[in-house]
Amino acid sequence: VARLTAVYGGPSQAGFGSAVFHESSTPSDDLAALSFTIYRRFVGGLWERFGADAWTGQWKQVHVRAAGAAPGIVAELRAVGDADAARSIPLLLDEISDPEEAQGALAAVYDDPAIDEVRVFTVGDGAAMSGVMLSGRKGSTGAATIVVVLMD
Repeated sequence: VARLTAVYGGPSQAGFGSAVFHESSTPSDDLAALSFTIYRRFVGGLWERFGADAWTGQWKQVHVRAAGAAPGIVAELRAVGDADAARSIPLLLDEISDPEEAQGALAAVYDDPAIDEVRVFTVGDGAAMSGVMLSGRKGSTGAATIVVVLMD
């Protein structure tokens, strides 16, 4: 997680750029609900300024790692078929200062055998800003690691 944070930045309420959140939860908590809570936290004051409707219109789940599937987060992200996500996934993988380090950091976290749930969501305001959120959780502890990238 430290490596991932070095690439994408720590928790933020800037509503723009990228950030990593590492959250405590329980294995029974809903990862989608936790992800939405983190999304709202990341957007910060812009959530109220522009209203919830501006931020929830783009929120949708676009990928879930199938139970028992072999982990391979970079390939999984590249294979997401949703058009909105496909435009934003390069922000996570390629359009970053060190793509090789970014992809390695993502793989180190999300391909870990202890991660038993991975979900990808689209985020944005439906107009100028769009992005993607990657969420994963360790089933044994419930610890969730969430990366969000939101750009204009």
